[in-house]
Amino acid sequence: MAVKAQNKNLHSAKSNKKDEFYTQLSDIEKELKHYKSHFKDKVVLCNCDDPRVSNFFHFFSYNFEKFGLKKLIATCYKSQDADLFSQNNSERAIYLEYDGDKNGDNIPNSEEIGIKHLQGDGDFRSKECIELLKEADIIVTNPPFSLFREYVAQLVEYDKSFVIVGHQNAITYKEIFKLIKENKLWLGFGFTGGAGHFINTQYEDYATAGDHKDGMIRVSGVHWFTNLDINKRHEDLILYKNYSPEEFSKYENFDAINVDKTKDIPVDYEGAMGVPITFLDKYNPEQFEIIGLGIYSSTC
Repeated sequence: MAVKAQNKNLHSAKSNKKDEFYTQLSDIEKELKHYKSHFKDKVVLCNCDDPRVSNFFHFFSYNFEKFGLKKLIATCYKSQDADLFSQNNSERAIYLEYDGDKNGDNIPNSEEIGIKHLQGDGDFRSKECIELLKEADIIVTNPPFSLFREYVAQLVEYDKSFVIVGHQNAITYKEIFKLIKENKLWLGFGFTGGAGHFINTQYEDYATAGDHKDGMIRVSGVHWFTNLDINKRHEDLILYKNYSPEEFSKYENFDAINVDKTKDIPVDYEGAMGVPITFLDKYNPEQFEIIGLGIYSSTC
């Protein structure tokens, strides 16, 4: 019942466009430490958070010199109040620019952060926000779940590097799966246990007592999506099972075996296999070839 109730709330979030799940600083730190080499001399844009309370802006501003950034930009959708749970009902939005420490204390002080007003509402699809997108090298944020397809399409259109949060169900979207198949997008290191706690007071938290965190909602199946190269992408999946026709049945309408669990992929089978969606968390394009949605072929 708890799982069904949580899913109902998430579907409601999608349909009502109320899916601003603000990411914890600890989760951002755990993921982005693996990408440090990509950020030197780069302009970073965080375009789906209120920058005055965004943990993405906090992370990059406090690690500006450590990561060797050139500039940090963060845009805000409508809200003029420094309130994480504002109703986004202001007519104008702002964006912040930070280009590093000026007084030598290595802290992003308010006088060092440029606050500028946008003419529109700060929607990432607006003309002025697209101009900021063009200026950026790498986009890092947690876009609205309901707009994930459109958001990624924009990043691809403007040929941007990115590290963004999304739900693993997005893998099944034909537009997203096509990018994965063509090795233009892949999964990052992920959230602990495949679930993340996000700051959001609009929905009841149906997490179990052991998982509960006050003022937050637990969302299962969330992941990081990126097109920046990472070590994980080149690590072979260690296989130990041997193939046997009795254990691995074949599909009636496709010449492939069914593998229920990623860990059970046979080490000595080189044909097509149907595997669970969670396989993509372990996908190494040098070890496997994706030939269709849910069907993967070993290249060993």
